[in-house]
Amino acid sequence: MGEVLKKEAYGLAVKDESGVISPFHFSRRETGENDVRFKVLFCGICHTDLSMAINEWGFTSYPLVPGHEIVGVVTEVGAKVTKFNAGDKVGVGYMVSSCGSCETCTDDQENYCPKMILTSGGKYYDDTITYGGYSDHMVCEEDYIIRIPENLPLDATAPLLCAGTTVYSPMKYHGLDKPGMHIGVVGLGGLGHVAVKFAKAMGIKVTVISTSDRKRDEALTRLGADLFLVSRDPEQMKDAMGTMDGIIDTVSATHPVLPILDLLKYKGKLIMVGAPDKPLELPVLPLIFGKKMVVGSMVGGIKETQEMMDLAGKHNITADIELISADYVNTAMERLQKADVRYRFVIDVANTLKPSP
Repeated sequence: MGEVLKKEAYGLAVKDESGVISPFHFSRRETGENDVRFKVLFCGICHTDLSMAINEWGFTSYPLVPGHEIVGVVTEVGAKVTKFNAGDKVGVGYMVSSCGSCETCTDDQENYCPKMILTSGGKYYDDTITYGGYSDHMVCEEDYIIRIPENLPLDATAPLLCAGTTVYSPMKYHGLDKPGMHIGVVGLGGLGHVAVKFAKAMGIKVTVISTSDRKRDEALTRLGADLFLVSRDPEQMKDAMGTMDGIIDTVSATHPVLPILDLLKYKGKLIMVGAPDKPLELPVLPLIFGKKMVVGSMVGGIKETQEMMDLAGKHNITADIELISADYVNTAMERLQKADVRYRFVIDVANTLKPSP
């Protein structure tokens, strides 16, 4: 690619496995002919950011500038860019590039491309490490930029770039988006609460499945779920056996799968979108006798993500957020470890991230 010119940038980075986030000066490439540069206004904090910060999965490269729920306003476009102009509201999610020619890419599933490049902590074509959205500006290839509907507020829209597409993609792919279907949502957190919102927008019956009654009113009254099920209540679980076409499991902690499988109808699908750090025990007999499936799913491809965002614009779907300042990020990470957030932290980057000397 030859020499890559750089522009100074400023952000927040994790320097080592301590997970502590601190100010960081770095460089981003100049705007290439196919690139879009935008000023970052807000960035969501995803549980993946925490996992990467503390190297929970064993492949983090430091320094790490986290953040893949990034929204802002375009400031510059390359000479060959045709989809965006200065002033457009845009976002970047989990990835910033892929090979574009493999089976997954040609199937609009770039997120599964073996050469997919992560927005944060990946290796770009010039062998530099990619830096995420806890920063003042972003540059990305045009084809990996998402257009944000004008009616949506940017701060509460940011989490949709990960949480939204993570639950939307499996609903669409597995045919669980048809009116009248019945799905379960395990866990009412950052992923779960937007799963309820999208499901209701699709005309789907939704049961929230939780370990306690604590979020019952929240799920039923405010989010509009149809039913609430306490997974530790044997009678409730028994009454709900065989009633659901599919279940979106958003829980990132180790938990029993058998009770959830029993809720599925014949040919029902349990879709795992949470990422527990320890293996789950998978009972086989319920799968055999019910022709049931357990599948995994991650964020959607670019086409799916734009479809999700357009649907959010049509139905005014946003995430429920707690807006924080840049100097609160370490505290937010500590709270996130304790699941003490309702339901997504979002950093007010433009107003609170100030370069240090």
